[in-house]
Amino acid sequence: MENRKLQRVVVDALEDVKAQDIQVFNTTRISDLFDRVVLASGTSNRHTRALAANVAEKVKHAGGTVVSIEGEEVGEWVLVDLGDVVVHIMQPAVRAYYALEEIWGERRVNVKLRAPRPGAAVKHGKSAHGRGRERR
Repeated sequence: MENRKLQRVVVDALEDVKAQDIQVFNTTRISDLFDRVVLASGTSNRHTRALAANVAEKVKHAGGTVVSIEGEEVGEWVLVDLGDVVVHIMQPAVRAYYALEEIWGERRVNVKLRAPRPGAAVKHGKSAHGRGRERR
């Protein structure tokens, strides 16, 4: 599956289960192992596991391949390896501690997120999806 399509499937799957602070990074200049890193936060162990399961299901349904899923047992940090795209789903404290944005954040990819649904919870000026409609 082409990387842009796979990236879109992943972001949509994360949004479907209300992931927070979704970010996508182009890693082609940093690593030969994969082309994109997707970071997202979940609010609990159960939420991170549900996010990972939905990503895997949607990717398979779209014709993609799930190489492996790691960290489901504990759920604080679940990694979904899709080959050219690696998805890290973390609880906020774990995400802040490891600060993967500092490692992979050199080239952020602009990804249009869906607009919040009418009546969706808005907290501190952010949509239920994290930062709003589009990342820059």
